[in-house]
Amino acid sequence: QVQLVESGGGLVQAGGSLRLSCAASGRISSVTALGWFRQAPGKEREFVAAARWSGGYTYYADSVRGRFTISRDNAKNTVYLQMNSLKPEDTAVYYCAAKERYSGSLYSRNDYGYWGQGTQVTVSS
Repeated sequence: QVQLVESGGGLVQAGGSLRLSCAASGRISSVTALGWFRQAPGKEREFVAAARWSGGYTYYADSVRGRFTISRDNAKNTVYLQMNSLKPEDTAVYYCAAKERYSGSLYSRNDYGYWGQGTQVTVSS
């Protein structure tokens, strides 16, 4: 089992920044990637960013590329999502997720087996 705890959400004005954190615990050795997804009211949960647990590979949704940065601290078993130039359309509950298998897609929520409880991000205009 892998446990994930997010933190860092909040209310920010458009153009502002927030940094989300996701602390992982449990069977970390089985994790191959950590990702961030978000879900706005009335919409499906969508991919935001992901990072391989080993190596420097990162992946982003087109809607956030250039504004968001995912990074990890393996010593702390933590992954971060630095969000800059926030827009009202970034408002959503943000979820951290862990993927165990190397197969499957980093972009699909169906390929992640563990999820955090979510943290609310609200961007006012």
